[in-house]
Amino acid sequence: MTLADGLAQGRPGTSAAAPDQGRGHTGAGDLAVTVCRDPREFAALAAEWAALHGRCTQATPFQSHAWLHSWWLSYATRRDRLRVVLVHRQGVLVGAAPLLRTYRPLPVVRPLGGRITDYTDVLVSAAGNGLPDAEVTAALTRGVRRAARGAVVDLPEVRPGGAALAMYEAWRGPKRRAAASVCLELPGLPMDGLIARVGSSQGQRIRAKLRKLDAAGVAERDVPAHEVPEAVATLLRLHHLQWQGRGVTPEHVRPRFAEHLARAAAAMVAADEAVVTEFSIGGTVVAANLTVLSPAMAGGYLYGAHPDLRGTKIDVTTLLLRHGVRHTAGAGRPVLTLLRGAEPHKFHWRPEHLANERLLLAGRPLAPVLHARHALAAARTRLARAAAARLPALRAWRARLNDLRARRA
Repeated sequence: MTLADGLAQGRPGTSAAAPDQGRGHTGAGDLAVTVCRDPREFAALAAEWAALHGRCTQATPFQSHAWLHSWWLSYATRRDRLRVVLVHRQGVLVGAAPLLRTYRPLPVVRPLGGRITDYTDVLVSAAGNGLPDAEVTAALTRGVRRAARGAVVDLPEVRPGGAALAMYEAWRGPKRRAAASVCLELPGLPMDGLIARVGSSQGQRIRAKLRKLDAAGVAERDVPAHEVPEAVATLLRLHHLQWQGRGVTPEHVRPRFAEHLARAAAAMVAADEAVVTEFSIGGTVVAANLTVLSPAMAGGYLYGAHPDLRGTKIDVTTLLLRHGVRHTAGAGRPVLTLLRGAEPHKFHWRPEHLANERLLLAGRPLAPVLHARHALAAARTRLARAAAARLPALRAWRARLNDLRARRA
């Protein structure tokens, strides 16, 4: 299915609701709150959603319409029901909560984007002080409460400063917060500023790596939107090669992920919400990277590098950081996020560790269900962090094992 087909048809296998079934309406003053249940209607929101996304000072790239709608097309199941809460002021979209309702096995309302999305949030236009507009937040909260009647709202990866935190404060009823993933972030400084943060000895090593990149003649090319699907296929091929024998993330090799990433990235590149870059030596693509963009940040979402680069003088981490700086310091964005994951190579740059939060909201009758879900989430977080602490040792063991097998062969 092409991007145009997806926008026109909604999620495959889902019949669109009739217009009078797709929206519910409440009003408060000059604010109108509706709940979009129709995939076709959601598809048609692209332009006004993009305008709102650009006005939300803390929005992340994962709240772009292209990312969310593409995810719905590739990942939504027949038991998922769209529940996108919209707030309009005099016909202008000023707030949005991209949600769906499903059963696991009890009713739960959760954000579009799923586990492949690093940041969960809602969109609320900024007030004059740069913070989410309080009236819009209150209206959006009422809409979410209505859309989630009889279900727990579960927002799993809310970034510090996210608009969903203001909605959490406005919520009247049972609510709980839990620790979620840790994301690593760097300030949007020029390369010299980032090098100055790491100290003189480490800084000298980074400068030497930069000189080697220049000497190797690595050429960068930002791929135009119409070439993105082919470039994403190359990126994923290199990513699979890069992690072969070292435990690739299972989702990254599934067809639905490739379909989503190609479709979302093409639309995001066309809207200046992402950039796909190929790195070549002598005309051969040796690495590729997807950087997602919003007014608040640039983030390296996924890259692939040919394993043969490990035996050269090219340091891929330095290559990618230099590229990321072009989209932060070079474009006025305040943050270069390394997103989720505590890989050892990220720590060389002394990033800030920012913990996402999981927000749980419900009506009073569902308080016991909310508390049980909160306890389960807290237990899973503890287990995940314990596993993450053991991951570097496990990867080192696997690397030694692979080296031993190679020598015996």
